[in-house]
Amino acid sequence: MLSAALLTASCIPQSSATPQNVTRKHPTIVSLNPCTDAVLAEVADPAQILAISYYSHDPRASSMDASQASRFPATRGTVEEVLALKPDVVLGSTFTDPATASAYSRLGLRLERIGMAMTVAESHAQIRQIATLAGHPQRGDALIARIDAALSSAAPPSGTTPIPTVVWQSGGMVPGDGTLIADMLRRTGFTNFAAARGLGQADLLPLERMLADPPELILMAGQTAETGKGDDRVLSHPALKALKSTRRATFDSKLLYCGGPTLIAAARRLAQIRNSSPERGGGPSQMVEGAKQ
Repeated sequence: MLSAALLTASCIPQSSATPQNVTRKHPTIVSLNPCTDAVLAEVADPAQILAISYYSHDPRASSMDASQASRFPATRGTVEEVLALKPDVVLGSTFTDPATASAYSRLGLRLERIGMAMTVAESHAQIRQIATLAGHPQRGDALIARIDAALSSAAPPSGTTPIPTVVWQSGGMVPGDGTLIADMLRRTGFTNFAAARGLGQADLLPLERMLADPPELILMAGQTAETGKGDDRVLSHPALKALKSTRRATFDSKLLYCGGPTLIAAARRLAQIRNSSPERGGGPSQMVEGAKQ
């Protein structure tokens, strides 16, 4: 019997018998916020993604294309839902409830907290982190290369004077200087007009102050017909028409917060707006409509 077993073993091709050639299983992952959803979809195999956040199935909150998001199940991130999926890794955020995080730990689920990227460099680091967790670091490098190419293409010509710009959000809110959109503005030929006047993240810029001290450009990043109506009366106030030297352009609010592939669409839109200025042959129109993202 022993000789028969040895004979059988000797007939097995060496390439099939060596454990080094066994395919390594990549981890399964559940993502709980829309920013990590979009990155994960770019760097992981579809079979690895057990669920993305329910935000990505909602056009008002998603940073992904609807057709791409619909390929994956969605979860609201309850402990019961996530546990039933049995993922190897859970991508949460720095805002993950401590009780929920503790429950994941007790149940043996690995939680990776991914913060909100405040710069392009931080976004790149998060892409590398998620791609490495997924077991595909080279896909992270490829996504970063695409983002860098988009930023290079969207960069203003050398010697161009930056355009003083207010990013005006629902209710008259403006972003501070230490934000992702502020970094994107700098990279694409704009300056953060509100931050230069002492306004910080989530401060409100009243209509009266805008009229008294207007910027060269207002990016109206409020709600849209697709995303639902917010408190946007100030953004469309008739008095803004009196600002003859100020241009206005729409900017999808979904491009404000997430890094990853969202930066590609944001860079293209910002370059389009910059290049549509009358000084660049874009015509005298006061309002630049949003392009399809």
